[in-house]
Amino acid sequence: MTVGTQITKAIATVQSAASSMKTFSMETQDQQAKQTFEQLATTLDNAIETLKERQKYIENQEPQYK
Repeated sequence: MTVGTQITKAIATVQSAASSMKTFSMETQDQQAKQTFEQLATTLDNAIETLKERQKYIENQEPQYK
């Protein structure tokens, strides 16, 4: 598995986790849990952006990983 494939898989995995947190947030009636899920979703969204930036860097440095 190439680095490009690994980072693409990591992005998809984190996107899935963020989506789950957003769903949990909408489905719960517990305000503390809702806030926790929203914070986790935000953290994961930030991680996705960081991973995407890294992916762009890798693609620019190593065109074979596109």
